[in-house]
Amino acid sequence: MPSIYFIDNCNLKDCNRISSHIFAIVFLGLLSLLFIIGGCSMVGPDYVKPTAPEPQEWLESTDSKIESKAADFSSWWTVFNDPTLNALVQNAYQQNLTLQSTGIRILEARAQLGIAIGDQYPQTQQATGDTTAQKTSRNLPNAASAERFAYVYDMGFDVAWELDFWGKFRRAVQAGVADLQASIADYDDNLVFLTSEVARVYITLRTSEERLAVAHDNVKIQTESLRLAQAQFDAGAVTELDVFQSKALLRSTEATIPGFESDIRQAKNALAILLGKLPGEIDAMLTGPGRIPQMPTEISVGIPAELLRRRPDIRLAERQLAAQSAQIGVAKADLYPSFSLFGSIGYTTAGSTSSPQSRNSGLSDMFKNNSFGYSVGPSVSWNLFNYGRITNSIRVEDARFQQLAVDYENTVLQAVQEVEDAMIAYLRTQDQVAFLADAVAAYKSSVDLSTLQYKEGLVDFQRVLDAQQNLVQQQDNLVTTTGDVSLNLISLYKALGGGWEMRAGKNFVADSIKAEMKARTNWGDLLAPAELEFPPSEEVDRLFNRPDW
Repeated sequence: MPSIYFIDNCNLKDCNRISSHIFAIVFLGLLSLLFIIGGCSMVGPDYVKPTAPEPQEWLESTDSKIESKAADFSSWWTVFNDPTLNALVQNAYQQNLTLQSTGIRILEARAQLGIAIGDQYPQTQQATGDTTAQKTSRNLPNAASAERFAYVYDMGFDVAWELDFWGKFRRAVQAGVADLQASIADYDDNLVFLTSEVARVYITLRTSEERLAVAHDNVKIQTESLRLAQAQFDAGAVTELDVFQSKALLRSTEATIPGFESDIRQAKNALAILLGKLPGEIDAMLTGPGRIPQMPTEISVGIPAELLRRRPDIRLAERQLAAQSAQIGVAKADLYPSFSLFGSIGYTTAGSTSSPQSRNSGLSDMFKNNSFGYSVGPSVSWNLFNYGRITNSIRVEDARFQQLAVDYENTVLQAVQEVEDAMIAYLRTQDQVAFLADAVAAYKSSVDLSTLQYKEGLVDFQRVLDAQQNLVQQQDNLVTTTGDVSLNLISLYKALGGGWEMRAGKNFVADSIKAEMKARTNWGDLLAPAELEFPPSEEVDRLFNRPDW
């Protein structure tokens, strides 16, 4: 703000007092009028949550294994009744680094909301002070008689307040609230992914371990067959072809073992990373080789109407849409004039440089009545000729809103598809397991019978080889498909959006991380869980649903 110099003139004292009173009355009246009008105006669209298509019932709801009723998916992984899996999920929730990073982004969004709230109040509040050395030009009139060198001392306080006449700052607060809620929904979405990924990798690990066990069992069977073929050849009952064929099948089965061992190690490494650990640090938790967890005969999948409320990615898409709706109002406010109040008070004095004494005398007069001055009043600005920039900025925000509206609808449709796909895959792979179990039982009998007949010379060795080869393949298929049933059930629970509820009442950020952040920066009470609730806290709810909005 520019400084104003006041000359003490006793003849003007009464006149200045009267004019100051009149100015104060006019100023206060204008201020009240702007507040009344500005508090009721807000340009831009008022957000309305869009409707999205949703099925009335699931396509497979008539299957006896499916229960279409309200259900709790907050700890869905416990249906496997596997203590190791339960422990892995809990540890991943507490230690996963990606989830912790997502939680910190909630703190960032909370701070951004604080900035938007602060913009509703005087945007400029500055204490100022400066010292200026001035030299007067010799070419000015009367320059010869004027003091050519002087120091000017200035100290004051400036304030400027752009009034929220068209709701620009209130719309920005709405956007900030929606962004905060979107960041929490993003955290929940990451938590859904994390729980399902831990379960998926764990099932993959157990499946590989069972496949390895099956391969070792078949190696034992085929080793015995090789011994039998060698004995028959040594006795001159068969040719050496039987020995070569038996050895080839054995080596082929043994060749699968390194691949299974590699899959097991990689699955353990993946689990370690999900738990925020180095590879090898969680091996003790896995308690050695295990079997694929047993699954329930029936599962509850809830009703379709719950899907929109439960799935965090749908909430995320909807909150992003709400935030963008508010941004249209922020952009549209630039079409209209902005009204501001400004004020500046301070002390200004000057001293010549003709001598040190005169220079100091100027500074000593700083806080005398004659040095005091002020400037106050309203201002208006209006971008009249912007060559379509503002209008096109509004169009940009509106286009982004429409994109998010389409994305929201697409997110809902994809969510329904994921549920239906996982549900049919879960049901049909169970049917496959039943058929494969019968096939394995039949091939086991075929191996036993063909081996007995070979010993008695009733069949050639090719019959034994075919039976053993088919047994290896079908046993591996059975284990793999059994694992697929569990994986499809995990995909179903993930598609239903379960698992994020486990963080209810808990911090989004670990205490150790909050301690580090507090040591660097004053976070006030923004790290408290109550400030980051979803559904929103009373403060956030009040900001987003004020009656005058």
